[in-house]
Formats: sequence, structure tokens, C-alpha cells
Amino acid sequence: MPERDVQYLCELAMQLRVDSVRSSDAAGSGHPTSSMSAADLMAVLFAHHLRYDFDHPDNPANDHLIFSKGHASPLLYALYKAAGAITDEEMLTFRKRGSRLEGHPTPRLPWVDVATGSLGQGLPVGVGVALAGRRLDRLPYHVWVLCGDSELAEGSMWEAAEHAGHEGLANITAIVDVNRLGQRGPTRHGWDTGAYARRFGAFGWHTIEVDGHDPGQIDFALGDARNTRRRPTVILARTRKGEGVNDVDNREGAHGKPLKDAEHAIVELGGERGVTVKVSPPEVSRPPHTFTSGPLELPSYPLGEKAATRSAYGAALKALGAARGDVVALDGEVADSTKTEEFAHAFPDRFFECYIAEQEMIATAVGLQVRGWVPYAATFAAFLTRAYDFIRMAAISGADLRLVGSHAGVSIGEDGPSQMGLEDMAMLRALHGTTVLYPCDANQTAALVAEMADVSGISYLRTTRGETPVIYEPGERFTVGGSRVLRHASDDRATIVAAGITVHEALAAADLLKQEGISVGVVDMYSVKPVDRAVLNEAATTTGTLITVEDHRPEGGLGDAVLEAVSELGPRVVKLAVRGMPGSAAPGEQLADAGIGRDAIVAAVRRLL
Repeated sequence: MPERDVQYLCELAMQLRVDSVRSSDAAGSGHPTSSMSAADLMAVLFAHHLRYDFDHPDNPANDHLIFSKGHASPLLYALYKAAGAITDEEMLTFRKRGSRLEGHPTPRLPWVDVATGSLGQGLPVGVGVALAGRRLDRLPYHVWVLCGDSELAEGSMWEAAEHAGHEGLANITAIVDVNRLGQRGPTRHGWDTGAYARRFGAFGWHTIEVDGHDPGQIDFALGDARNTRRRPTVILARTRKGEGVNDVDNREGAHGKPLKDAEHAIVELGGERGVTVKVSPPEVSRPPHTFTSGPLELPSYPLGEKAATRSAYGAALKALGAARGDVVALDGEVADSTKTEEFAHAFPDRFFECYIAEQEMIATAVGLQVRGWVPYAATFAAFLTRAYDFIRMAAISGADLRLVGSHAGVSIGEDGPSQMGLEDMAMLRALHGTTVLYPCDANQTAALVAEMADVSGISYLRTTRGETPVIYEPGERFTVGGSRVLRHASDDRATIVAAGITVHEALAAADLLKQEGISVGVVDMYSVKPVDRAVLNEAATTTGTLITVEDHRPEGGLGDAVLEAVSELGPRVVKLAVRGMPGSAAPGEQLADAGIGRDAIVAAVRRLL
């Protein structure tokens, strides 16, 4: 590399350090030392290797840069300033109320694909973006992910490493800032880049070890990474945390704090500069995606027939895939149980097998939706708990995801409690902007699968393992936020509110009570979030007593959703839910033992009246 280029890159890196110090000092908080260690790496990337049009961030041919170590946001914002995307004035609004420059980056900035900050997630999402580039978009963009060495202790990073290696994703490069120090002291392997290289190498990655403060070595490594074929690349860069300022250079105890004497540090770094970097745009500007579309012919099931809602999900997803070319499906090696296999057989190019790696499955879905695809990701409801932090971060990203949890509740039967999703509705209800749907029959399921395709944010469909009677006509529409009143009379003494499997128990209970001369209403609250407040308020006003029945824990599920909706009206609300620890038993026995079967509902009504 010519000496003039080396000098420029060093000056640019020093400016990035100075600006990281300045913005953190202005905010009174931040992570300047974590930013300073990676400044040389990012200076060379922006100046020589990144292909990005900041004026057109929606250009499909743009490279993607993901800061997996999201706490190094001062560095990212300093890069945006150097590239002319933001002003110095805006950079100094870092972490202030109303600023786009948050403590950890989010897609409020048009150049940020996903929110980061929960470590161990940027690389898994990057794998999803890279999969979209190779298998769906078929565009030559490259995915660059800046990682910290501390986050390599996260299992999700190795789920991503294995997935990328298995897929041979040559279009992704992980740049690991091996600065030796974590939050409270040294990392597990310190500066032993060889230890990390052996691990990545075992998953089929091309590994490069460099001095992370040598522009020439960095430049060579980045070029080698882009030119590597048939496997992903990891650049393991040995760096010094707080590089350039003696008080914090490679010193413990400086993590996550602005520098004590920012003015002196800036002088030590050579003072403020006006260096700019011209990031090269992609060679070809591509138009937005155009997807094929056609008529949607959902499966239909005759009234009275029995069918599992999980089977209806698989058939409906296949029909949706035929009608919309932007729909993709992911599964965690249980496609024969979730019934995603129907889509996989029909559209293998749009199906992604993520194996038993639920965190990577959700991350891949997030990466695919970054590129404009419409992902449906399915596994057992119980196993979504393993990926909950990824779902949480997806909500912060404003990602559009469609999640499906099958085998929910005690009604799965003999498999026992380890396989029973009993917390899933509470998990999903607790997140910002989510939709939670729990259909009770096959036609309702098919309609809701199609409805989810155009729902913004994260939507969740809960399906049942066993067959249930079809009670709705084929083609009937079910909207998000709606419900169905299945039993209603002027002399109703109470209203039973159910969803999914318990709808059928509620109907059976209502029939038994009718034989005793007791009239009760039954509401199918298939939309658990948002709930149909109008129907609930009317029931609360007319009968004064609501009994919720759910195949779920009492905390955070259907009962709590109903209680929240009617609390100001003051009706009596009784929640029937799974309160004990189930064992192995037949589905009907499980419902009875949990106190959510028809006999338990009848007993609850008698007790209340």
C-alpha cells in the first residue's frame, strides 16, 4: 500500500477515535474504548472495501454492515459523519432525547438494518442476509459483521458459524475485534486469536489473523475475504481497547464509560480533524424486488370434519407460497410435525432448514425480512423460549416476522411437560407491537395464515397437535383483533371466553349446562392480542361474569388479556388455566387434570352461580 494511503487511513482512524471520545463525552455515557479498538478496521473497510450508496440505502445492490458489537455505536456514528451521512452537530446529539443516534444502533437510521446491543445476534442475522443474497436475491452484495471477542462466548455465534459454514456463504465476513478486554476484565481467550481461528476453522470458515492496527494487513485481509469462494471468512484482528489514549489503552475498568479527561485525550489523539471518506457505491444499481403473485386458493375443510390446526397451517402456507413469490418458510428440523414440509416440498428454493438451532432460525428470518422477503418461521411453541431474546430484539428492530408455535399446551398429551408450550402467549404478548393469534379449527387457521402475511411487526400463530372439529365455514374471514360469538342468549348467566383447543371444551360445557337450564355465552377469542374489546365489554356488561379458559399458564395469556380489557367495567373474571405441573397422559386426560376441560368449566359456572 502506498505510504500516502497508509497516512490517510491512519488519520481517518484517529478521527474516528476522536469523534468517539467527543460524542461519548457530550452524552456523558457510552463505550468509546470499545469503539477506539476497532477504528482502524472500519477505516479501511469504509475507504477501500465497502460498496454502499448512502443516498440510496434501499438500493438492493448495497453491501450490508452490521455492528454485532452494538455498544461500539460511537464508532458507527463517527463513520457516518466521515462519510457525509450525518453532520458533526447531529453526531454530538448521541444518546440524547429525540436523537436518531441511540446508545445502541436501531433502524431509525436508514443505514442500519437491525437493532443490535444484545451480544451474539449480529452475526446470526448477517447469516440470514447472506442467505438471502445467495439463494433469493442472487446479488453480489457482501455482508460485513463487526463482532467483539466477548460475544464469541455466546452459543448463538457458533450456531451462526456452523450454519454459514454448512451453507458455504462466501458472501459474509465476520471481523472480530479481539481487544482482549470485556466488561469486567479479560475475555476467555484474551489475545489468543489462534484459539478462535481453530473454532471457526472447524466450522469450515476461512480464517485470517491480523494486527488490527496495521492498515496494510487489514486491507489485504478484507480483499482476501471478498475474493474467497465457497466458504465464509473471519478476520481475527488483535487490537487494543482504548487504543491511542494512555489512560485507557489496554486498561481494565474503562469499559462503558466516557473518558475522564476527554479534552486531554483528544489532544493526545492529535486533535479534531476534517477527514472525509468517499464510500464507493455498488457497481450496478438494482431496482427493487418484483415478486410474482396470483390468486390465493386456501384449503377448505367441511363442517364437522376433524383436522389439526397445525395441518391447516402447512396447507395454507403452501397455498400462500403459490400465490405470493415473496413468502419464504423456515423450520427448526420439525417440519414434519409443524407441517411446514408441505411448503418445503412445493418450493424448496424458498425453504430454509435451520435444524435444531432456534436462535439462528429467528435470526435468519430477521435477515431475510431485511431484504424484503416475508418469512414464516415454525417450531414447537415450547422451543421458541430458547430464541426469546432474538424475538425481543426483532421487535426493537421493527422486523416483520410471522412465527408459528405448534404442539402448544397440555393437549399434546403423552409427551409431557418438556414439550408443552405453556408460556408462549405471555412471551409474545409482552413484546412491543406484536400480534398473537390462536385458532380453534382448520378453516380459521387457514384464513389467519393468509391474514398474517400483511401484518406489520411480529405476529404469532399458535397451533394444536391433535385434530379438532371444524366449526367455521370454508372461506370465512377472520381479522386481527376480532372474535366470534358462538353462543349468546338474553338469559345468559355468564360468558365463557376461550381460544384454540378450549373453544371446543367451552361449547361442550355450554351444552351440558343448557341441559341443566343454565344459559351461558361462548366467545372464541382467536385474537389474543389485540383482543376484541367491544365484544368483551358487551359480555361484561350483560352477564357480569366472564370465565376464561386457556391451555396456557395463568400468567400473561388469554385470561390476563381479557382482564386488562374489561378491568374498568368491574365484572367478575375467573381464569381457568394450567396451574400445576403436567405429567404424561392422553390429551383429554390432560385437559381434565389441568382443570380446563368441559367438566371443569361446568363446575366453575355452578360454583359462581
